[in-house]
Amino acid sequence: MKTVVLPADEPDKLLQALRVLKDGGLVAFPTDTVYGLGAMAFNPQAIVRLYQAKGRSSDNPVPVLIASAAELPLVSSRTSPIAHRLAARFWPGPVTLVVWRRSSLPKEISPTPTVGVRVPDHALAQALLTATGPLAVTSANRSGHLTSRTAAQVLDGLDGRIELILDGGVTPGGKPSTVVDCTQSVPRILRQGPIREQDILESLA
Repeated sequence: MKTVVLPADEPDKLLQALRVLKDGGLVAFPTDTVYGLGAMAFNPQAIVRLYQAKGRSSDNPVPVLIASAAELPLVSSRTSPIAHRLAARFWPGPVTLVVWRRSSLPKEISPTPTVGVRVPDHALAQALLTATGPLAVTSANRSGHLTSRTAAQVLDGLDGRIELILDGGVTPGGKPSTVVDCTQSVPRILRQGPIREQDILESLA
């Protein structure tokens, strides 16, 4: 497989990315944290390919990126008031909220009844998600390797394993998102990230 790299100023980059994704392929693209590797969220075969490309364990859930909080009902069966308040405060941004997942989401995304969801604060990512709908997205690197902040780093790790990379330059963040479990009465930080636990708790006070 040849991995194609398209610059952000390529006029039909989104059309090409959409074509690849609808055909069950994989596309890497920049977000506000690191480069992500995406597959259509409702395509089980594409999600399996996502795991294979990364060398990721299939029991490690894959988060879902959406274009806006209004799309939460597409992937979550019910969302707590805590999740709604955190989404209103921190989305778009580097916070992943763990919520109850819709049964229509493939089990390949998560072997558990929950799913992590995020709205990235990045123009190219937003444009892609608006065109595609929800994407299953994990960091665009081989499992166990450093995350990628440039298209060149993505290519170095995943060349020949994925169809397309959208080159949007260096990602502004560089640190994976803060992950917050919103399925209980008290939010729980599952992964420290750019947004501090203190900021999370203060926003709910």
